Amino acid sequence: MSDASTASTDRMLDPKLLEILVCPVTRGPLVYDREAQELVSEGAGLAYPIRDGIPIMLPEEARQLEQV
Repeated sequence: MSDASTASTDRMLDPKLLEILVCPVTRGPLVYDREAQELVSEGAGLAYPIRDGIPIMLPEEARQLEQV
């Protein structure tokens, strides 16, 4: 079995990139959810997907977080 499928889903984002990325809606900080491969903006209530190691920072592509 190839590790290619797990490598794409288990890819770690560059820590320097995480330092400079902010939520495009609130300009607030993002939290990296490695398991879900998302960048979470608690302020906006959005989770931005990471596809093939690339953060998709478009609000229309983000998943709405569930209210607690």
